[in-house]
Amino acid sequence: MKLLRKLPIGIGFVCALLAGSIHASVTIGGTRVVYPLEQREVTVKLDNDSNKPSLVQVWIDDGKPDAKPGEIKVPFVITPPIFRMDAKKAQTLRVMYTGEPLPQDRESVYWLNVLDIPPKAGAVPDANTLSLAYRTRIKVFARPDKLPGKPEDAAAQLRWSITASADGKGQAVSVSNPTPYYVSFSEIGVESGGHTFRNDQGGMVAPRTSAALPIAKMNGVAAGAKVHYIAINDYGGPIDGDAALGD
Repeated sequence: MKLLRKLPIGIGFVCALLAGSIHASVTIGGTRVVYPLEQREVTVKLDNDSNKPSLVQVWIDDGKPDAKPGEIKVPFVITPPIFRMDAKKAQTLRVMYTGEPLPQDRESVYWLNVLDIPPKAGAVPDANTLSLAYRTRIKVFARPDKLPGKPEDAAAQLRWSITASADGKGQAVSVSNPTPYYVSFSEIGVESGGHTFRNDQGGMVAPRTSAALPIAKMNGVAAGAKVHYIAINDYGGPIDGDAALGD
């Protein structure tokens, strides 16, 4: 694990700021991983779309993006943890549940991290060069066997209401999730009085809990306004839905 000490975990956030101008060479075959806990393992495919090899490091975290991989305690093992990917090649990751106790009445969520470390670019003598690693992070949903209902139906069962925004200067939307499944959104809009207030950042609400989702510049919205949302299914596809805002 010497590699972990040499590569500060914060590099992922530097790369995130540059996401508009650079792209990871190594890509994940999906936008999320669903792990049925009755299975021995699940696999995740990576592809190196570049014409150059990459050194890749992978790990799973429990929601703390700044935590160092060697210090994280999660009930999963992922192999191989560090490997070289040649140009235009693929690699299959094996994710295995270790059997440590997890809630059996609802899903749990973790995050898969893929750190793509490109080769050092050939440089002109005395020239300044900058090499960047690119970190991709997607959700891993640990799903117990025989949960009631279907995950694709969970979004339609949510209850929506109006609440005060965190800064107390406006309004936000509170969403209550009575189901055993996580529900993630890519977009939320509130239609009221001929105006549409949008949250294009998305969000997520955990099973059997509530979450407040900020809506930019929303104010003066009364109960009965319409909410339009785009939730995300197990395959990364959209689930469009409408609901009424309650009190």
